[in-house]
Amino acid sequence: MAGEKDYYKILGVEKGASKEDIRKAYKNLAKKYHPDLNKSPDATEKFKEINEAAAVLADDQKRQQYDAYGTTAEQFGGAGFDFRDFMSGHDFDFDTIFDSFFGEGGSIFGGQDIFGRGRRRSRGPRRGEDLRYDIELELEDAAFGAKKEIVIPKLETCNKCNGKGAKDHEDIQDCPECHGSGYVQETRRVAFGVFATTSPCRKCNASGKFIKNRCMHCEGTGRLEKTSRIEVEIPPGVDEGTRMRVAGEGQAGERNAPPGDLYVVLHINEHRIFERRGEDIYVEVPINFTTAALGGEIEVPTLEGKATLKIPEGTQSHTVFKMRNKGMPRLHGHGYGDELVKVKVVVPERLTKKQQEIIEELADELGEEVKPPKSFFKKIREAF
Repeated sequence: MAGEKDYYKILGVEKGASKEDIRKAYKNLAKKYHPDLNKSPDATEKFKEINEAAAVLADDQKRQQYDAYGTTAEQFGGAGFDFRDFMSGHDFDFDTIFDSFFGEGGSIFGGQDIFGRGRRRSRGPRRGEDLRYDIELELEDAAFGAKKEIVIPKLETCNKCNGKGAKDHEDIQDCPECHGSGYVQETRRVAFGVFATTSPCRKCNASGKFIKNRCMHCEGTGRLEKTSRIEVEIPPGVDEGTRMRVAGEGQAGERNAPPGDLYVVLHINEHRIFERRGEDIYVEVPINFTTAALGGEIEVPTLEGKATLKIPEGTQSHTVFKMRNKGMPRLHGHGYGDELVKVKVVVPERLTKKQQEIIEELADELGEEVKPPKSFFKKIREAF
């Protein structure tokens, strides 16, 4: 028959399965095919089918009737389980389905929602918003750490009502709509009986409290905008884009709710000498012709000051030397990066006659031929 459905097969359990087996099967399948987690085209339909099967098999009376009359939905008043009856017009919670089907507290997702977070709690006064502040640093600040004072406008707890939002303490009363629970319950008749849903109270924003007379100073929010000075400690080794969290220094929460956090984003200014690449720093230094040829020692700038670098004889221009542990400190670990020094051999632009003779003698000694540069007109004549 076209309308027949095998609810045991849908849940993957035997006909004689216990309610615990059905509960486990439903829990696993609901997690697998929940439309918010499973984006396949047939996930929604499959999820409806699973809930339909669970609604029947978890209820002793409906299950007995189903076992007696077979797999058709017509035996249940001519109308199968309509998933839309549950969904329309509600702030819907699938844990409520689970409790309704199996008569147990707890979540089908093991005490968490479908995204692995804790179960939904009373909304109540909202936590303060997070803030962002960008700071520019010099490379030396990033290398050695620094303390920076920042000045930001933000919402702080109202000192008139101490964040309560009420004119007097007696003005804070239980919400007349939800009677202080923060939630209102609605009942809805569906195919198999009456189904109850619970949704946050809109009158008190699920806080359970209602303010009769608001604080005039903060207009009932419990917060006022002020200018705040905050000292931020920059640890050594931070890099471009490093984001630091300063707990509790965001906006104050509504009516004594927890404050938000301040996130400080760091930007490192370009240095006039050094170039940073991760934990290493690069620098280019000039060396004279004789030091490159004969070897020697040169002074090199480092983050900590000047240091001595040995140059071996015969060093070519653009040779890179590594000075270990002279780079940036590691932010999440021990030790330092390196400083990489590129040398650039500087050739004298003008020589005295004696210097020219000495170099020519050196060229003869090395077996090199020194050819004087040709004039422009001579190059033209040779070309034709």
